Amino acid sequence: MAWRKQMKKLTAYVFFWLVTSAASADVVVVVSRDSAVEKLNRNQIAEIFLGKLNQLSDGTLVVPVDLAEDSSERKEFYMKLLGKSPAQMRAYWSKIIFTGRGLPPREIASGQMMKKKVAGNPSFVGYLSKEMRDSSVKTVMVVE
Repeated sequence: MAWRKQMKKLTAYVFFWLVTSAASADVVVVVSRDSAVEKLNRNQIAEIFLGKLNQLSDGTLVVPVDLAEDSSERKEFYMKLLGKSPAQMRAYWSKIIFTGRGLPPREIASGQMMKKKVAGNPSFVGYLSKEMRDSSVKTVMVVE
């Protein structure tokens, strides 16, 4: 009898995992099509969004731009890139701000606004769901 309960729980967990996995959108890191940046690696993107890198080795300035904290793309971006939840990122930035070592990325309310802001500024680095991309931005990394 106990094994049936455990099997039901396991089945429910697997079902939940499948549903949430299917619902998550692939997130891509984007820059303006006018940007000199063609590709960024995982480490560079992590450093950019942690406020540790604001200029690439070739001198290109990079400015991180976040989606709203409650967006599913932001949650997925930070979980996949850094393994951190929104609450953990808030704590990280609170510490950085308190010690005077930096400021968090600018926040943009929606994917449409993110795309418009990134497209209009070659220094901005942002992220979107894969479906939001168009010719105004170029993908420099798929977040996996």
